[in-house]
Amino acid sequence: MTRVWKWNRPVTVREVLEDLQQERSIAYTTVMTVLDNLHQKGWVRREAEGRAYRYEAVSTRAAYAAALMNEAWSQSDNPAAALVAFFGMMSDEQRRALRDAVRIVQGPETPEPTQPPDTRGVTSTDTSSTDTSSTDTSSTDTGH
Repeated sequence: MTRVWKWNRPVTVREVLEDLQQERSIAYTTVMTVLDNLHQKGWVRREAEGRAYRYEAVSTRAAYAAALMNEAWSQSDNPAAALVAFFGMMSDEQRRALRDAVRIVQGPETPEPTQPPDTRGVTSTDTSSTDTSSTDTSSTDTGH
């Protein structure tokens, strides 16, 4: 999958083979079998091109990683503890990436609209809310 994701386009068995052979010796049939297995599992789609196929990733590497994490997390008998343990394994850079991701998912934060206090039912003996409309405000800075 790494090679398919790397090119981000449909690839042939021959292309993957030649790329892998730069690092190690590997047989054409091995690469063909692996790509066929990935196709059967639904991780790649393929389209015939002559006598060969071109293989293309069904999802991005990020989406695949997210699905793996979600699957592992959903199988936990204590998801909160699993998350705490996972976060504990993260580097500072990974935690910053997590904070950024949470901000993206949550969207821009909008402040709560400010509303005047509810004065219904307030009596003249209630000191928590007083009428200041007749009070001298010349010495009070309201910021307006």
